[in-house]
Amino acid sequence: MRKVIKYVIFKTKWGCFGLAGTKSALCRTHLPGPEPKKIEARLLKNLPGAQFDETFFKILQKQIVAYFEGSCVNFSPDIPVVLDGFAVFSRKVLTACREIEFGQRITYSGLAKKAGRPAASRAVGNALAKNPLPLIIPCHRVLRTDGRMGGFSAPGGIPFKKRLLTLEYKALKA
Repeated sequence: MRKVIKYVIFKTKWGCFGLAGTKSALCRTHLPGPEPKKIEARLLKNLPGAQFDETFFKILQKQIVAYFEGSCVNFSPDIPVVLDGFAVFSRKVLTACREIEFGQRITYSGLAKKAGRPAASRAVGNALAKNPLPLIIPCHRVLRTDGRMGGFSAPGGIPFKKRLLTLEYKALKA
């Protein structure tokens, strides 16, 4: 029996944000942007028959809104997510990335160590580039060893990554 996919697009201070998944777990998020129809199209790519539900993960929606208003919000590793289709190492990377707390940062090599393969920095970057749940899996908190941004494949790219890190820095200083 096929699980029903639900989704919601909702407004934040930074634009519309998208969530998709089953009633029990998230499978995708989409960072905020100004065009809800584009966000919906990207969020639902290869998710045929998804049903809009404005109550989908309602508590999480409120937390995300608060995050983009500048509140210190730690998205708990207890939020159920689906990482089907990822290789074992990639799942380890994404799971380890979820443990990076609000306002904290780690290097690609540091995350490689946490995932059990200290020499696999490049593989960590490749796994994070496929992150289906940005913000919930906070890949924006992973930096190069020299402190530079590194990559960010989500819409908005590195400038958006910088904005997220600045938001968190300011929230911690408030």
